[in-house]
Amino acid sequence: MSKGTKIPGYMQGKGRNPRGIIGDREIRYKCSLQNTILDVLRGRPGWQEVPGDGDWDFYWCDREWLHQNYDTMFLYEHQKILHFRNHYELTRKNLMVKNLKRLKKQTEREQGKAEGLSFEFFPTTYELPSEYHIFVEEFKKNPGIIWIMKPAARAQGRGIFLFRRLKDITDWKKGEYQPLSDPNRDAPETYVVQRYIENPYLIGGRKFDVRVYVLVVSYNPLKVWLYRSGFARFSNTRFSLDSIEDTYVHLTNVAIQKNAPDYDPDKGCKWSTQQLRKYLSAKHGVDAVRKAYKGIDNIIIKSLQSVQKIIINDKHCFEMYGYDILFDSDLKPWLIEINASPSLTASGKEDYELKFGLLNDLLNVLDLENRLTGKEKRIGGWDLLWEDGPILADDGNMECVPNGNTTTIPNSFLGCHNDRKRQLRELYMAAQSVKKT
Repeated sequence: MSKGTKIPGYMQGKGRNPRGIIGDREIRYKCSLQNTILDVLRGRPGWQEVPGDGDWDFYWCDREWLHQNYDTMFLYEHQKILHFRNHYELTRKNLMVKNLKRLKKQTEREQGKAEGLSFEFFPTTYELPSEYHIFVEEFKKNPGIIWIMKPAARAQGRGIFLFRRLKDITDWKKGEYQPLSDPNRDAPETYVVQRYIENPYLIGGRKFDVRVYVLVVSYNPLKVWLYRSGFARFSNTRFSLDSIEDTYVHLTNVAIQKNAPDYDPDKGCKWSTQQLRKYLSAKHGVDAVRKAYKGIDNIIIKSLQSVQKIIINDKHCFEMYGYDILFDSDLKPWLIEINASPSLTASGKEDYELKFGLLNDLLNVLDLENRLTGKEKRIGGWDLLWEDGPILADDGNMECVPNGNTTTIPNSFLGCHNDRKRQLRELYMAAQSVKKT
């Protein structure tokens, strides 16, 4: 390439002067958001915010900026940026289901129907308008059940509604889904229609889902971290199938619930994952809860594997996903959706502390300071779940797990004790002693 030619960010700078290597200087960062992540970045020793178009080492960018700029940038070896370029393959509701269905069929073909049962964690789903007639066939086979409609690319509960009868969506269908006779008319918005889970697990008579944080630092090989802390989001109104039009009953999104008449902003209708795991263990026993949480691990890995060959892997990129998981009355976990930009705006003091720790620990995992050995299984609240295969727990890392053979226990501790500050101190001391030797 001639001098001055722009090189796509995914190409390496062979033969070019590596002037961007950090060394002993400060770490330069940019941030598109004005919430908890900016507080974390500004509070890290040795990190310096870059104004305007200055050179940066780390960029917490929004998705729109990445799509518009990434292919025109040259990135040095050490630079890190949020989001893989086609992250939407996993986070758009219709594409997520399409990719899961494809991997399930491939697994059944290669390993048998029994192995395909490990994919039974997402509800029956169809894409509209492309699969409308297939959906109608399924609808007629199961009269009386409840279905839920969701825009494929919207978030925070916008545009979602439940229905029991086909005529409940007739007006909606006529409005958006008639054939495009006008070539200048915009294409209709894509929706997914899913069988509604009518038997959710209830606490205090209220429905909830669980926000689980997952960090992917590489798709090839697949390397996945799972955060110990998260939260359960409760609906503000007791659950009932008699009022399917009431969003305060059926949708747990904070953006929906905060508008409820008796919403308490201090409590925020949330439990920590630690509170939830203690409650479930006390009611159902440790073994039943371990089985349920193992199901969450399966959801995470299977979903990521479904896009592993599709996502454009790039060592400059990382992704922090927000998985939304629903337990049914049998404690079976179901995948509701996956968010590429989970909210980092805190709803209260406890939420702020959770997200501040989550993001600070994430930066420690990325390790731009080069303080770690690269062999760590736990960094702060993040546990290494998968690295080209399952990771097993160490003897000293067995919180909320009964005594047993550690060779069979996965390195997964969602909802377990998160003594992140003490663990980080011990981790850095151990890493430095290894480097000195």
